[in-house]
Amino acid sequence: MSVDTTIERPVSPNPYDLLPPRPSFSVTSDDVTDGQPLKGDQVAAEGNSSPQLSWSGAPEGTKSFVVTCFDPDAPTPSGFWHWALVDLPADTTSLPAGAGAPGADLPGGAFMLRNDGGQAGFMGAAPPPNDQPHRYFFVVHAVGEETLGIDADASNAVMSFNLAFKTLGRAIVHGTYQH
Repeated sequence: MSVDTTIERPVSPNPYDLLPPRPSFSVTSDDVTDGQPLKGDQVAAEGNSSPQLSWSGAPEGTKSFVVTCFDPDAPTPSGFWHWALVDLPADTTSLPAGAGAPGADLPGGAFMLRNDGGQAGFMGAAPPPNDQPHRYFFVVHAVGEETLGIDADASNAVMSFNLAFKTLGRAIVHGTYQH
């Protein structure tokens, strides 16, 4: 007889619904289909590669972008930051798959913060075994300043705090994964 050891917690809200509302714009991906399971390439134990992303229609006044990946369903009170790419120039409208690799050549003065796994770069999905399905929010944030005003030593909480006040718009695509 098999025993179901799946951990079930209440589903947290979309974390971006908790922030001040901002206009949305378009983001698409060759690798992530909104609301569908992630491909193996975006899973830590398989490909561990950031997805391809393209965006358009950012609000007027956009001077830079921040790209993040956040899992609000991690079994922590603060979720889990998988990726934060900061200070992308305003003329950037896409990232190839793998752009989040540690040491990747990034446009302009863009840089990556340490993810919650401790590395500056993308960390693929890695929920605990038998946990509920996790959601991975890939978000392109249009920023009204050329720089977010943080450096590579900033925490993801500080980055997110700055985004709450400097974001002009958000483009969101999310995938899911369950181990």
